[in-house]
Amino acid sequence: MDRKVVFNNTRLPYLLLAPQLAITMVFFFWPAGQAMFMSVLQQDPFGARVVFVGLENFKAILADPDYLAAMWRTAYFSIAVTVLAMVPALLLAVMADRAVRWATAYKTTLVIPYAIAPAVAGVLWLFMFNPAVGVISWAMRTAGFEWNPTLDGTHAMTLVILASAWKQIAYNFLFFLAGLQSIPRSLLEAASIDGASESRKFWSVVFPLLSPTTFFLLVVNIVYAFFDTFGVIHAVTGGGPAKATEILVYKVYYDGVIALDLGSSSAQSVILMAIVIGLTIVQFRFIERRVHY
Repeated sequence: MDRKVVFNNTRLPYLLLAPQLAITMVFFFWPAGQAMFMSVLQQDPFGARVVFVGLENFKAILADPDYLAAMWRTAYFSIAVTVLAMVPALLLAVMADRAVRWATAYKTTLVIPYAIAPAVAGVLWLFMFNPAVGVISWAMRTAGFEWNPTLDGTHAMTLVILASAWKQIAYNFLFFLAGLQSIPRSLLEAASIDGASESRKFWSVVFPLLSPTTFFLLVVNIVYAFFDTFGVIHAVTGGGPAKATEILVYKVYYDGVIALDLGSSSAQSVILMAIVIGLTIVQFRFIERRVHY
């Protein structure tokens, strides 16, 4: 007969949850509530006059060509960052999982970029690709290719995509490597006995078993591209040149902090939050069906 374990202390679980709940309330729910409240208001830069305008801020935003251009720019940027951060991370994880000698050194080296702040990562890439003193820019000029992210919007977007993806590769590498190491070796040995090649073992055995990890990282990387890349863009391009790298999260900052249009900025933050929540729901609703747990 199984004995039922009863936890008599009813206060301890709430005490243990209290710090995390307090952090969530202070840093998420309270700012989100403030943004939703301010999104229906219009006020001057000094806060002396506040007027309730309802949904006028949202109507003005959705009719603004600059905002719609930033939305498409964000979609392109997010897809590029997600792909460039996940594919190399998976390749590096497979190679590190197969390494026998110096495996610990490889894994430690690949994890180092995760400890670097986004703004610092952006500055590092800016130095390497600086048109005046950058080593990579010098090599590109020597090869006959003019590189100048301060003037060319395509070059600037390419630079912030590479810097943002590089920063996230280490995070993805950790999860992919953990997923690879959790796959039973007996399955790979059985596939080898059946005569499967390395590529066939990967696509027929390894990758399907990695689908929960891949799905989790897909959600995390899209959220990262929408929000956490702000530091990279702010340090590298400041949204320029000519707003070529101004994605939605940076436009929220610029309109609210620089232009002091708090109502429009708050409405933009609400729309951005709704977009990310909608994308996450779509991923869980449709993509998760293909995940094999």
